[in-house]
Amino acid sequence: MAYQPATGARDLLPVDVAQKHWIEDRLQQVFERWGYHRIITSTLERMDTLMAGGAIERTAVLQLQNFEDEELGLRPELTASIARTAVTRMAGTTYPQRLYYNANVFQRTREFRQNYQHELYQAGVELLGSSGVLADAEVLLLVADCLQALSLENWHLILGDAGITRSLLKAFPENLRQTVTSAIAHLDRITIDSLPLSDELIERARIILDLRGKPSDVFQKVSNLGLEESLEEVTKLKSLVELIKSRADLPLILDLSLIQTIDYYSGIVFEVVNSNDGQPRVLGRGGRYDELLGLYHPQKENIPGIGFSLFIEDLYQVLLFNGQLPQTTPASDWLIVPETPDANAAAFAYAAKLRQSNNLVRVEMDLGGRDTNAIRQYASDRSIGQIAWIKADGSPIIESLDRE
Repeated sequence: MAYQPATGARDLLPVDVAQKHWIEDRLQQVFERWGYHRIITSTLERMDTLMAGGAIERTAVLQLQNFEDEELGLRPELTASIARTAVTRMAGTTYPQRLYYNANVFQRTREFRQNYQHELYQAGVELLGSSGVLADAEVLLLVADCLQALSLENWHLILGDAGITRSLLKAFPENLRQTVTSAIAHLDRITIDSLPLSDELIERARIILDLRGKPSDVFQKVSNLGLEESLEEVTKLKSLVELIKSRADLPLILDLSLIQTIDYYSGIVFEVVNSNDGQPRVLGRGGRYDELLGLYHPQKENIPGIGFSLFIEDLYQVLLFNGQLPQTTPASDWLIVPETPDANAAAFAYAAKLRQSNNLVRVEMDLGGRDTNAIRQYASDRSIGQIAWIKADGSPIIESLDRE
């Protein structure tokens, strides 16, 4: 029989890894330039951690059972894990705390979809301990810097506010509110038009569906919806939009119909969307979650937080389409060849000396069994830059090769 990866799993070959590293390395450099530090949390989490606050549905988690019959799950995202770690393992820390991650996540889908992967990769940040407009602006501008570092084109930042959207939805009967919310989240006008609502509420739902576009136009529509109880949130959102508009290269769309499936968001929410190949593709999403950390805190103390995740697979697809990713693995700089068995020790010593360079120098050893012509052909096929032929006394003869 032919052994294959499990359904929903896959192997990354060296070229795949080189392309993935190309993306992750550029993102990591941006994170660190903004003062963020990497955190690595457990791949396994207790189910009660993942389910806290009803943020993640049980059906979305790949579950495991340990010997103590404790319910465990493979993390479907990183924010809950980092929130738990921050309040239980980093007590007494000075805020704000800037953390970033680059990790795998595991997501289960209810319906069968061909080629759907259960194991995915994400890179993102969490900014903990700050709740103002400046913190929101930092995270949004950091997203823009990440996409600029990848030379990504044709993307938009879709910005909403979970608090304002919830206020807009309060006018609907409680027994229908979730249905209206779901219809708006999926831009489902047919469901809205068929609901047993008054003409006034149906019109209100239609207006919410269309609260998307230029910020000035959206704010004008909101002003006619009677949101006195959310006036402070609207004013704060206006201040944020004005602040980030100072970045002329940040293509912003305000969308107060944007509803995330994760319930722990309490303030701004956003998505990064690309339409380079004619099909909209979500490259990442994030938002503010000021009540999430309190679920894990020993004294239930709320600590504000905001963050985002970028989806490596989706970035990969866009960058591959644009021809920006490397097409081969990095070539070695040197091939070290002992000319005789007496030269083996000297060859290893010469290779070790080359590897001690402050810069990355890739050095391979020839392991024998090939004649001179075969060695040169191997080096040419692998685009190796130089061959060092090592004599028994340790002296090298250097042969430079044309990599083209």
